Amino acid sequence: MPRQPLAGLADETVERVDEQDRVLAVVGRDEAVRRGWLHRIAVTVCRDREGRILVHRRSEHLTRFPGHYEVASGGAVAAGESYEEAASRELAEELGVRAPVRFVVKFLNRRGLSPHWLAVHEAVLSDDPNPDPDEVMWHGWLTESALLRSMEENPFTPDSEDALRHYFAAAERGTA
Repeated sequence: MPRQPLAGLADETVERVDEQDRVLAVVGRDEAVRRGWLHRIAVTVCRDREGRILVHRRSEHLTRFPGHYEVASGGAVAAGESYEEAASRELAEELGVRAPVRFVVKFLNRRGLSPHWLAVHEAVLSDDPNPDPDEVMWHGWLTESALLRSMEENPFTPDSEDALRHYFAAAERGTA
């Protein structure tokens, strides 16, 4: 009997990559996750003109991290797609906004659903997001200090913690 894709993961193709982020093969995302193969994820930290960070809460019916908060929108980089293209696409799909994304930092992340290269981008939004209600049940703008307090009090996805840590570190180095 054929194996079913993991719940919540579309039957999308991704590039299986190595420890240097070089493409090895094109595979299904569910297989990459199931086997623990490295692949690529792109996320975007959204700020408003006052510098606050957009936080959203995942819908309760999602199979991956239901009801958890996130500091970035994003997802898998499709085969043949760049990190930046994926970040822009995911921003439009999840939050209903189109905005230029700027690459900030990329790192090998071994936490979360499966190991992956995580590219963090930034976008400054001039319009309020219009999130997909199937994915987002709440969103709001938080100052950095309020966000850090919220992360101590609420469940955030593992990628949120890692992405934010690397994002802030890039800002301290002056590369963000």
